[in-house]
Amino acid sequence: MSSGIWRMALAGLVALSCVAQSAPPKKKVAILDFEYGTVQGGVSAIFGANVDIGKGIADMLVEKLVQGGVYTVFERKALDKVMAEQNLSNSDRADATTAAKIGKLLGVDAIILGSITQFGRDDKQTSVGGGAFGGMANRYGLGGIGKKEAKAVVAISARVIGTDTAQIYAAFTGKGESKRSGASLLGAGGSYGAGAGAAISMGSTQFANSILGEATAQAVAQTATQLQGSATSIPGHARAMIEGLVADVSGNSVTLNVGKKAGVALGDRFDVVRVTREIKDPASGKVIRRVEDRLGSITITEVDDLSAVGTFAGSSPLKVGDAVKTAN
Repeated sequence: MSSGIWRMALAGLVALSCVAQSAPPKKKVAILDFEYGTVQGGVSAIFGANVDIGKGIADMLVEKLVQGGVYTVFERKALDKVMAEQNLSNSDRADATTAAKIGKLLGVDAIILGSITQFGRDDKQTSVGGGAFGGMANRYGLGGIGKKEAKAVVAISARVIGTDTAQIYAAFTGKGESKRSGASLLGAGGSYGAGAGAAISMGSTQFANSILGEATAQAVAQTATQLQGSATSIPGHARAMIEGLVADVSGNSVTLNVGKKAGVALGDRFDVVRVTREIKDPASGKVIRRVEDRLGSITITEVDDLSAVGTFAGSSPLKVGDAVKTAN
């Protein structure tokens, strides 16, 4: 290969390297439980209890966004802890101003909140008998006399709220419809009677295999795809690099020697590295380079002024003195 071609190839590699190094960090978001007041009566009829489908759908959306890799999604346990500390109830989760306040406390770029606007059958047929509960149950797909097969339909709306001004950066709707039809929303061929759905978790395989689970998964996937496409519309917040050391290790629970005063917030992620070799200048004896191994990551679950506690995920055991730094 001629020297000119080599120079062109080298220039291309350098350009690609610069692009990779200058890639902006992922936007950090948190997802609040979805509001479902408009369909609550139907939910009680379907499951036989007031199941919090808003939390179930939020959990499904978190999983989809994590899999998509476009966002850094705030850990659910840390979010619940902040909500409890601020004495915020589920009734506050649809308010944009409250959402922005929560976002500031979490240190995220945006909060995603939403509503469930449809959750049930695609028809309105009721039973010819069975009493008041029987009529509601049959309307929402729990079997009964005179019930015809129908598809399940789920519709949700989501908004992306900025944490600085409570501005809505983007709004989306997702709708799913089961490909199959059935006499029961939660089972095949009406295998579950009225009230039997209370024991079914929205995160279970049983729910996923039902026609209602199929419609829910479609609505969530459609919403996640739109959210991932809107990441560039969310202004990022400059975050200083935070560096510290592992101060204590107890199983997967790790205490760091940096806390709020250094800028650490709940849900922050740190890479853990261990220096395996130091390279010194033979003339001066000064360290000019350190070779590091990445051991895993820590997600912060507790933080005070001078320290932070997090959960470690990685294959190599940690030890006191290992270095940590803000993850990209």
